[in-house]
Amino acid sequence: MGRCAQLESTKLDEQTIKQLKCEYKKNILPEQLNSELVRKLPLEFLKKQCAIPLLLENGRFTIALADPLNIEAYDAISTILGQPCSRIICPASEIEQAISRCYYQSTSVSNDNENPNTQDSADNHSDADTISGNTGAEDLLNIASKAPVIKLVNKIFFQAVHSRASDIHIEPYENEARIRFRVDGVLHDILTLPKQQIAALVSRLKIMANLNIAERRLPQDGQSRIKIGQNLVDIRVSVIPTSGGERVVLRLLDKGSGELGLNEIGFCQEVLDGFRNLIRLSHGIILLTGPTGSGKTTTLYAAMSELNSEERNILTVEDPIEYQLPGVGQMQIKPKINLTFANCLRHILRQDPDVIMIGEIRDIETAEIAIQASLTGHLVLSTLHTNDSASAVTRLIDMGIEPYLISSSVIAVMAQRLLRVICPECKKPYTPDKREISLWPENEKNSVISGQLYKGPGCENCLDTGYLGRTGICELLVIDDDIKELITKKCGSHIIKKAAIAKGMSTLREDGLRKALAGETTLEEVCRVTQDYVQTNTGVTESVGS
Repeated sequence: MGRCAQLESTKLDEQTIKQLKCEYKKNILPEQLNSELVRKLPLEFLKKQCAIPLLLENGRFTIALADPLNIEAYDAISTILGQPCSRIICPASEIEQAISRCYYQSTSVSNDNENPNTQDSADNHSDADTISGNTGAEDLLNIASKAPVIKLVNKIFFQAVHSRASDIHIEPYENEARIRFRVDGVLHDILTLPKQQIAALVSRLKIMANLNIAERRLPQDGQSRIKIGQNLVDIRVSVIPTSGGERVVLRLLDKGSGELGLNEIGFCQEVLDGFRNLIRLSHGIILLTGPTGSGKTTTLYAAMSELNSEERNILTVEDPIEYQLPGVGQMQIKPKINLTFANCLRHILRQDPDVIMIGEIRDIETAEIAIQASLTGHLVLSTLHTNDSASAVTRLIDMGIEPYLISSSVIAVMAQRLLRVICPECKKPYTPDKREISLWPENEKNSVISGQLYKGPGCENCLDTGYLGRTGICELLVIDDDIKELITKKCGSHIIKKAAIAKGMSTLREDGLRKALAGETTLEEVCRVTQDYVQTNTGVTESVGS
């Protein structure tokens, strides 16, 4: 165990600090970090001793130590730097984060003229085992100097986490392979590699995910976990064979970021209050809809966290389990042994649950059991892949569910999307042009023209995208008596949506426009995500989506 871990809980009182004649600094400033200076010292040594050299304004060096009595580390660093240094005391966690930040600043994704094919395609198994799920997560910072292919993979992960990427795409083509990151829902080209390097790269990723490196004909799915600094990152690995070679997509889930609460998702206060009232009902089905990556699972976890109390028995069926919630019974489906959503639900109903969360309703069998559970006094939360809230009804009918069962069990449907937020560092006001204004219907053009709008030209803080982070927009369809009647009559989704709007429901587009006028996002982003309206050649605005 390194000194950082040992000293994490160490407390130094003011009298001790005065006796040691050392200054105590709670935080290390970014301008005090110098990556070239740090790289003069072995990384494992710095982490083990929990020490880091810093550059002061006067050009002199100081050494930050978690343990001020660690004279051995102080002397060693001073000797390597070749000059006497002052000494300060810092929290162990702050020093470890500073070491990680220095590594990020000095590391970018590139092949560094290294050829992973100089290493055996299966890599060194002793190295691979330390990073696989079998033996726990080893800090990648400790193995950054090892075999070239391992070093390349680590750099890709470092850059992905540093860029806030949610997915890494490795796409082989005829003569080259492309690596792309999905940041805030949009893919960005990061690196192009020679085709010869991909076999070793994919083999390394397969070893990390405990997949069969010899099988290249069939798709494979696996998972792994890595540690970067103090952050634990879960990785879901999907490998499929294509004409150019094996294509890999890695889904990253940063455990250190934690799950959001309902207040942080971005819903307007009216929708938030309505949703909170709905999840406190004793029975019924609440559906969250939207495409992959629209934040449905995050909202489900936020709702369960709010409902989680000693008075309630909450059980879930998920694929996969993304966050561990203390006090909640979570089941992982395993299709290989016939542990499906439907089979899990049958057994869950015998566990006396108050609230049931189903990761996704995929088939009629799961839908029927969910409806049965709601009709027998359980609150059921689940997701469905549809474009808007009203289409969820049509989707269930297409599955084979009788309309009267839908109207008697479903109490609300909420469609949601994620909008990119304008970067606060480069945010500037601007006036929309005629093309942007023409994308909006007549009743909303005045708001667009008269409101103050903003956009970000891009800066280093947001990776030159103009956006930093995402927020949610939604439309909440409450199934009241009038909507139930339309469902029973098998009315189309457009009729149900029109009736809901007449009752005061705000659409995804309207919610997005409010956020644009509030300076949170851009008109371009709202149009990209919602795609509610397009201008036809005849000049007539037609609905084409959510």
